[in-house]
Amino acid sequence: MAQQNNGLGRRRFLAGAAAGVGGAALAGPLLPKGLAYADVSSTGSSATNGQLAVIGPNDQQYTDLVMALNPRWVASPECVYVVDDTSEIAPIVASAAAAGKKLTVRGGGHCFEDFVYSTDTNRIIDLTNMNRIYYDPKVNAIAVESGAILLDLYKKLYETWGVMAPAGVCYSVGVGGHVAGGGWGWLVRRNGLIVDHLYGVEVVTVDATGKVNTIIATRDATDPNRDLWWAHTGGGGGNFGVVTRYLFRSPTATGTDPRGLLPKPPASVIFGLLVWDWSQVTLNDFTRLIQNYASWHVAHKSPTDPTRFITGLIQAFHKSNGQIALLSEVDATAPNAQQILSNFFAYIKAGVVAPVVEQQIPMPWFQFVKYTGTTNKLLNDPTLRADYKSAYWKAVPSTTQLATLFKHLTRADINNPNINLNFSPYGGATNAVPQAATAIQHRDAAFKMLWSVQWNSPADDAVNIAWARDSYAETFQDTGGVPVLNTVTDGCYINYVDSDMADPHFNRSTTGWQQLYYKDAYPRLQKVKKAYDPTNFFRHKLSVELPS
Repeated sequence: MAQQNNGLGRRRFLAGAAAGVGGAALAGPLLPKGLAYADVSSTGSSATNGQLAVIGPNDQQYTDLVMALNPRWVASPECVYVVDDTSEIAPIVASAAAAGKKLTVRGGGHCFEDFVYSTDTNRIIDLTNMNRIYYDPKVNAIAVESGAILLDLYKKLYETWGVMAPAGVCYSVGVGGHVAGGGWGWLVRRNGLIVDHLYGVEVVTVDATGKVNTIIATRDATDPNRDLWWAHTGGGGGNFGVVTRYLFRSPTATGTDPRGLLPKPPASVIFGLLVWDWSQVTLNDFTRLIQNYASWHVAHKSPTDPTRFITGLIQAFHKSNGQIALLSEVDATAPNAQQILSNFFAYIKAGVVAPVVEQQIPMPWFQFVKYTGTTNKLLNDPTLRADYKSAYWKAVPSTTQLATLFKHLTRADINNPNINLNFSPYGGATNAVPQAATAIQHRDAAFKMLWSVQWNSPADDAVNIAWARDSYAETFQDTGGVPVLNTVTDGCYINYVDSDMADPHFNRSTTGWQQLYYKDAYPRLQKVKKAYDPTNFFRHKLSVELPS
């Protein structure tokens, strides 16, 4: 077997591959009827209301608390509430609603747009200290507070109960927004999306009179609030209320032992790598590589396909980086695991003339999770500015589209080794769930793409944003500059949200952003919005609209 060369830096893996919307929907407890609230806002020095920390512009930590992971997004709110307990949230919501103040919520801070840290944000709830994960016997589910990050989730579930939820890759993504957007991760083909295992959600809402309510909504058929649960299975963050916690129990789970409420992860995996040197990759090589990847996923997207135990993603960097890489993992305990991986690699390499470096590394599952989630600075570096775009695919891109991608990845007028395109897996268990069963509707997609552009200096904003816009628009030039809903493409991923989809200058199609992100689910999401947020208190640039 060929050995990995020294040019493949471990910290280059997975740049931007699974960062979700990190701060949009989050947490609170049941309120006694008729309870009055004092105004808990503050614009001065650190204040406390009991144990509540209220940070204002005069506090040293304010600057860090009003900035997203992506430093392009900075707000100037009156205050930031750093909460520790669900009991603190309802009074904050009530106060903001009564005062007509725009309130946003931070989970992990990974939101790809300025939905939390916008110029019109008045107050922010910071949930990062609310990260408890525990078994709740009252609902027979594992409760996860919305401030928990994905590494918290994986660690607690696995080390305590030997189970997992199929969540994302980057360790510091907040659960709050990631789940609401239909979170995706390494085990998507084996175990589906994280929302496929979501039993319930606890949400603080505001009714038409300004009254604040905390509601536990579940997937139980008899639950009068079932639509609110459904809306959080891909309806996106920041739309309906403040999620205090998620409740996880797989639909097929039985009994009351938390060790049986969620799937067990693989005991071990084989981590596979293929790496190509850009200097030796021709247009024909690039075209064949992506065609192979796409056609394999189109052919193997059935939920019963024996290859559902493997996932692999291609990360095609700009030529200035020097590399194109395919990263994969296969459940080492699955039948014929080694053969599945070997066949997959052979299929991907077929017809690609450029030499490839190959490596396979057996490792325990949780070690793999920590390695891929924490060792890549492009996923977690808080100094990098960024821009993102996405597309779901049902079929193989055309040769014209692949030539466009190749052209932009090899452009000499830009020199940014952080630019990359991610081709990531879908299908398998994801396709086992009927489209209408959850708010995330892209169940028949075979794979998806992420345009990920990161840079350091504000002086480079224009050139890098232009690269993302130009390459995306030209790829979809025959469909109005966006991946419309047809037999080849299937819209966009809400956790890779992009405000350009609502701008007619960039979206010249007849398909609105509402359909690109939500497809047939949008009218139902609007009904949920009207029922639980009738005053549109929770809102951002692409929030679900009230029905007209």
